[in-house]
Amino acid sequence: MHSRIKQEWSHISVNKATAMPRLVPGKLVAATHNKGKVSELKDLFAPHGFEVVSALELGLDEPEETENSFSGNALLKARAAVKATGLPALSDDSGLSVTALGGQPGIHSARWAGEPRDFYKAMEKVEAALKASGSADRSAKFVCALAVAWPDGTEAVYEGEVHGALVWPPRGEKGFGYDPVFVAEGETETFGEMEPARKHAMSHRARAVEKLRAALLA
Repeated sequence: MHSRIKQEWSHISVNKATAMPRLVPGKLVAATHNKGKVSELKDLFAPHGFEVVSALELGLDEPEETENSFSGNALLKARAAVKATGLPALSDDSGLSVTALGGQPGIHSARWAGEPRDFYKAMEKVEAALKASGSADRSAKFVCALAVAWPDGTEAVYEGEVHGALVWPPRGEKGFGYDPVFVAEGETETFGEMEPARKHAMSHRARAVEKLRAALLA
């Protein structure tokens, strides 16, 4: 299948000054089944000439996340997508890190939502853990590791963070995941209340994409 459409897909161009591969606009595999992430990645990459196509749309399985860091899990998923398609692949691993909980749920952010995913229950679990901790510190951050892998084995990871605080009860129905309980520094709305374009201008994922853009697209 992929041999017939390969010319439509993002491929490799080399920056002769740095020998670093670059992504050429076209279709780009996003190694995720998370519809919220895919929607954000589509919005963030569209201005740069990319059509993001998810692993779910391509019928690719998601590998088990066995690494102990966001960057490790992002690379694991990107490598699996490259192996399955023979095409450059992008993968996002991200989550919520709560200061008073020692960084939890962290890389287990999705697992706290259970199967099938229920992020309201996950948000309740975070709130209960905060109360049990006895801490008044509600500071938290969202972390995103964006990995790119190429068929020749070249890999790169770009990380973005956004700091803020948790609120309760959840507010807003926009966004996804833990967005309704997170207020970024300097803001009054949760990510769940913000219009997507406004969130995209400041989110952890947007900051990781900007680093990737500067390195691979500029």
